[in-house]
Amino acid sequence: MAIAGAAGLLATWEAGLAEAPVGRALLLHRTARPDLDPAHLPVLPLGEREADLFALRRALFGERMQVRLECTACGADMEFDLDAGEFARSLGGAPDSVVRVRQDGWDVEFRLPSVADLTAAARAAEPRTALLARCLVSAVRDGSAVAADDLPAPVQRRIAEAAEAADPGADVTLNVACPECGQATRAELDIASYLWTELDAWARDVLLDVHLLATAYGWSEPEILALSPLRRCYYLELCADV
Repeated sequence: MAIAGAAGLLATWEAGLAEAPVGRALLLHRTARPDLDPAHLPVLPLGEREADLFALRRALFGERMQVRLECTACGADMEFDLDAGEFARSLGGAPDSVVRVRQDGWDVEFRLPSVADLTAAARAAEPRTALLARCLVSAVRDGSAVAADDLPAPVQRRIAEAAEAADPGADVTLNVACPECGQATRAELDIASYLWTELDAWARDVLLDVHLLATAYGWSEPEILALSPLRRCYYLELCADV
């Protein structure tokens, strides 16, 4: 994975400050996949984007991810570590974008939902119905084409199950046992939000470094960002000793 340098990451962070979470996730995905046309990213299966973001997190900040949850049963704080590399490997690989379901005379083909599909469906009065309509490729019953609205509930459930099996990375859910009461807490791991929080903290630290070094040495921002993190740290230590 080709990762942008400090200047590129700061540009991503700056652009994301004015964006909603959906826009920030797209900016992070562009950083993770500079090899792809940006217009193609929103139509990728959601699980493929999540795998890309886990890989980006690993490349930028390492394997160890610290997660904090509150037990839903007793309210105790739970802190634990996750392995970003393990998630990236387990979610890796682009799934087939079209899945087929056959059940009780029904023959259905549908696309795995993408970020664009979920965003559009969320604006509808019935998001689940809208998502099914967007992703349905074809539905045939005894040789006759059927619209998405006419699919019975059992077939819709089967479609949802097949989509989850084909693209497990689309919904990364943690199931953590509380060390205090032993009850399990389920929580979705939103890697885009998690990574943005880390990028925001990193960017503010880097800009503080730039301010201190520019004040001490008169260097420009590009000159300071061109320094390796190790050399930048060394110069900061020299400033503190003065």
